[in-house]
Amino acid sequence: MRMINNLKGAKPNKIITDLRHLVKSSAEQFENKPLYWYKEGDSYVPYPYSRLWEEMNAFGTALAAHDLMGKNIAVMGDTHPRWICAYLATINGNGCIVPIDKELAMDSIIDFLELAEVEAVVYTGVMNDKIAACADRLPRVKAFIPIHAEGETVEDEKILPFAQMLEEGKAALDSGETCYTDCVLDMQKMSALLFTSGTTGTSKGVMLSHGNLTAATNAACQSMSYDDNNNFVSVLPPHHSYEITCGHLAIMNLGATIRINDSLKHVMRNFKEEAPNALMLVPLYVETMHKKIWDTVRKQGMEKKLRMGMKLSGVLLAFGIDMRQKIFAQVLDAFGGRLKSIVCGGAPLAPELVKDFYAFGITVLEGYGITECAPLVAVNRPGDVHLHSVGLPVNGCQVRIDKQPEDETGEILVKGDNVMMGYYRNPEATAAVFTEDGWFRTGDIGYMDDKGYIYITGRKKNVIILSNGKNVFPEELEEYLTPLPSIDEVVVLARENSNGELTITALVYPNEEMFAGVSPDEVFAKIKADINEVNKKLPSFKQIRGIEIREERFERNTSRKIQRFKIK
Repeated sequence: MRMINNLKGAKPNKIITDLRHLVKSSAEQFENKPLYWYKEGDSYVPYPYSRLWEEMNAFGTALAAHDLMGKNIAVMGDTHPRWICAYLATINGNGCIVPIDKELAMDSIIDFLELAEVEAVVYTGVMNDKIAACADRLPRVKAFIPIHAEGETVEDEKILPFAQMLEEGKAALDSGETCYTDCVLDMQKMSALLFTSGTTGTSKGVMLSHGNLTAATNAACQSMSYDDNNNFVSVLPPHHSYEITCGHLAIMNLGATIRINDSLKHVMRNFKEEAPNALMLVPLYVETMHKKIWDTVRKQGMEKKLRMGMKLSGVLLAFGIDMRQKIFAQVLDAFGGRLKSIVCGGAPLAPELVKDFYAFGITVLEGYGITECAPLVAVNRPGDVHLHSVGLPVNGCQVRIDKQPEDETGEILVKGDNVMMGYYRNPEATAAVFTEDGWFRTGDIGYMDDKGYIYITGRKKNVIILSNGKNVFPEELEEYLTPLPSIDEVVVLARENSNGELTITALVYPNEEMFAGVSPDEVFAKIKADINEVNKKLPSFKQIRGIEIREERFERNTSRKIQRFKIK
């Protein structure tokens, strides 16, 4: 499917040499323009580009004064400009930043901080109580640095409030101290240590160099049709590699503005208030937005009218006439009325959603990344979106498929300046994911077409191998089921029956609004009928024979991925 490019005219972005250059050049170019709008009390306040440069240097200089420059420093909590400041200040002093998921259990946080040999912890107010409860179990940590010191309950000489650190750093800079600002950056040193999802026993520490992060930031910018005229709303957690690289560092380089979402409960409200013209999301948000549109339309009895509008709009587009902004004004108003594009990655996205959003005037650019690649590997480009595909490899990133000549698919391998140094203190795991000639094994299965577009068919570890030797990838089937109005969430897996045979089974959490007041038997019957319609389009060995209705939603991590390992 070829789509009209509605993102033309973006200014060329600059190529950065390192992350210090990123902050400095952006501050010089955009000065007092807001980089962020963030919630302070009951209102949103601006955080200009120039302020990030000033505070980064002040905080970095204070780290040096406390013998923390060049050390491993953790950062955790809500998205906040000073969370980003701490991230960049650490890296630009040749230290290593360790972003920690705020939702982790306390014991896991302690284990990760100990494993990473963290010497300082920067955190927002949401973490104050957790840090207070575990501070005495972290003897290696020399400094606890609260961004929001109000309500801080740790009374200890190790507490160094962020504001106090800034004052110390500014005073030292004013007196001529340059140890931080003159620091010669080591582009090959480990600059970020990111723990993959899982327990501390199964999680691996991904080591990214300063060069990895710089390459990924440049590649993200070069693959976007965005510039300083764009405004975004940040909704994903900052410890997530996709969010920090594409949703902060790349946007910073473009000179765009980001409004930091104050609560997951307020996402749609913030979209409407901020009226972003671009978003970076994971599929869950796109699916939620899509379902909200259609649920609202059905409640209003307007489904037939909307579908007629989509057909009319499609005919006009075929003749080069774009009336989508006018025809679908009511739909677009739910997102502020200005939204033109969504970059989406992190999990498979149903093509039907891409088609529907395009019909409304919003281009969804599906991409592909993995933490070990910092993370961006590929993305669709405006004006040349290929349905089912995650797009073309980004600049500086090579992709090939490791398969036998007779096979249609194989493991996706990646090589480039964005690929990690390895796994922290785990040479065996590192060796296992690299080929002898240096290609990284992603663990994802797929193929490339003759134009170089990448198609992912599933995860190697999730594949269902049937008794007849056929391989079935759950992700492919979930892609067919997710758009069904009767289904809110779904996971496909294999159940073993009494004969020891595997049955492809769909675990379904139904659409609550559609089935309000409906009996369980009716819910099952409707979902079964919908799945049977999908089965008619599938070869027999892929057809879903089992259905289980869930009463609770699936557990997700903070990057909104379903935690498959917890499903029984």
